[in-house]
Amino acid sequence: MDTVRRYIDAFGAARADDVWLIAPETSASFTYADLRRTAHQIKHRLDEMGVANAAKVGFLADNGGWTALLYLGVMAAGRVIVPLNAVAGDVQLAHVLNHSDTGIVFVSPHYRGKLTKLLEQIPREINVIELDALDGPVWHSESQDGSSRDADRGPQPEADDPALLLYTSGSTGLPKGAVLSHRAIVSGGRNVVEGHQLSSADRALCVLPIYHINGAMVTVAAPLISGGSVVMPTRFSASTFWPLIAEYRCTWASIVPTIIKYLLDRAEQEPFDFGRDERLRCFRFGRSASAPLPVAVLAQWEKVFGVPMIETLGLTETAGTVATNPMPPGKCKPGSVGLAFGNQIKIIDENGCECPTGAAGEIAIRGNNLLDHYYKNPEATAAAFVQGWFRTGDLGMLDDDGYLFITGRLKELIIRGGENIAPREIDDVLYRHDAVLEAAAVGVNDENYGQEVVACVVRREGFRCSEQELKTLCENAVGKYKAPKRIYFMNDLPKGPSGKILRLKLPELISSGESREAK
Repeated sequence: MDTVRRYIDAFGAARADDVWLIAPETSASFTYADLRRTAHQIKHRLDEMGVANAAKVGFLADNGGWTALLYLGVMAAGRVIVPLNAVAGDVQLAHVLNHSDTGIVFVSPHYRGKLTKLLEQIPREINVIELDALDGPVWHSESQDGSSRDADRGPQPEADDPALLLYTSGSTGLPKGAVLSHRAIVSGGRNVVEGHQLSSADRALCVLPIYHINGAMVTVAAPLISGGSVVMPTRFSASTFWPLIAEYRCTWASIVPTIIKYLLDRAEQEPFDFGRDERLRCFRFGRSASAPLPVAVLAQWEKVFGVPMIETLGLTETAGTVATNPMPPGKCKPGSVGLAFGNQIKIIDENGCECPTGAAGEIAIRGNNLLDHYYKNPEATAAAFVQGWFRTGDLGMLDDDGYLFITGRLKELIIRGGENIAPREIDDVLYRHDAVLEAAAVGVNDENYGQEVVACVVRREGFRCSEQELKTLCENAVGKYKAPKRIYFMNDLPKGPSGKILRLKLPELISSGESREAK
């Protein structure tokens, strides 16, 4: 099977009464039969509305049963789902809505006001359908529920058809839209299933938002491919993480280093005897991705909680998993993101030639899980591929056993708690202020988030602006999560011969105290 639709139909028939998803806040439980029926109803409704095949359909909502149903159902209906990042700034969201050609947006009541303001910036009409957490979409007109026969009318999605359009920050200010086919979605889900030896008996706890590739692929697509199930709260809460695992007998969870730190910080407050508590006996492993996991934190997790933490690597453009450490009793190498799984990895030099074992270079990937292209961006697509290999822009090395170690970033991305943040996006906002002469955002090391966003600014002579004033400007434009947590005022920013700001020199200047203006 090579499309989302075929998996939904197959398990909807063969495992009809098995639980597919549990939404704890609403106490709702969905079976595979529910998933199949709802996917067919979504197709029927979209057909009635005259929505063309491969048309873009977005959603702006937190996690939940109906959000996941829409995510898979729209793909199964032969349309392209466009997840909208609920915590992104208005500038970014407006760009995604406009650039993606999204014609329909399903929105939860919580984000209805936000969407209304965004639509004022879009030069075309977008159909808005409210998404009720209990009852699902509030369709605009009455209709007979679609049957399986209705869903079979018209062309069915094929492996090469687009399924997901997910935007990711790049080295320029505005995000790029990665177009992933059904084949890529199925391959990405299968890579997780085989890499972690998942079966229909496994149940994931999904605490990462499914408008990001980790939540979307690892804990939604993978359970679909394995025939397993998923527990999906609205959002992550450190206080409910272990109780949810115990109550619903989850066997694994995909999290990020920031969440690992939160869970470790409150471990002594938990009412569980970790490593021996029967209520947690079902939990087999945790999975870490999206940001580097310090070796010391990995060791602390396994000592405190008594279960393995499997470090992995995944990208938006690769439909999630690229590499993973083996499951026990396989060899896990702390500091490594593991072995290539379901695709090929090689290290290349600046000329695209393969580097020898142990030598650092750019990480390149080839496999069925790769994106087809960047939406409406042929230049970025051409630059990203060399002879069928996708250039990640990250630096790494392979050891003698084939384990991949990340050694740095070729691009100037900031990765804060697993979220990719393009510095230029912040630069452009800072330059809007009349008092700013020069500006550069950069990531600095942070114990909790891996990196934290800061910015260095040179003020124009005779102009004044405060740190809080610039931080507020950024928060309003790109969202609080991406906005700089500190603004450092400097007399000058380091530059190369061409006058380009040498961004990567800034953290050293900040740490050395050379970040103050002369009095």
